[in-house]
Amino acid sequence: MSRATSFLVLAVVLVGAVVGGLFYLDQAVEPQAQTVEKVLPDDQFSR
Repeated sequence: MSRATSFLVLAVVLVGAVVGGLFYLDQAVEPQAQTVEKVLPDDQFSR
């Protein structure tokens, strides 16, 4: 193989590994749900 072909094959393999890793992390990691409660004071609203 020529040097350019070797570089191209290596680049394709690295891009494939990165894309595969990102896809794996997207499927493997689930976001944690947290409940947020905020109390607004009554004097903030006009009656």
